[in-house]
Amino acid sequence: MATVKFTSALERFFPGIKEIHTNGNSLREILAEVEAGYPRVCSYLLDEQGSVRGHVNIFIDGSIINDRDGLSDPLSKDSEIYIIQALSGG
Repeated sequence: MATVKFTSALERFFPGIKEIHTNGNSLREILAEVEAGYPRVCSYLLDEQGSVRGHVNIFIDGSIINDRDGLSDPLSKDSEIYIIQALSGG
């Protein structure tokens, strides 16, 4: 099972969000499972066209995804997916 982990900064918007294990075969399928457990999370992560928003980074097995629009980056059943909210400030 792939594991999806979230930055603790996302708890501000989704209290209690925790890592999940998923059987999804694609990043899009995995995000649909995340959405089922945490309603509205995908509207925070993805824009109206289904692309990853600019303030979000997703890593698969330690590498940032290349396809922010189609979410077609390869993954395995044992992949670790990290969803990170980009932070700014000074």
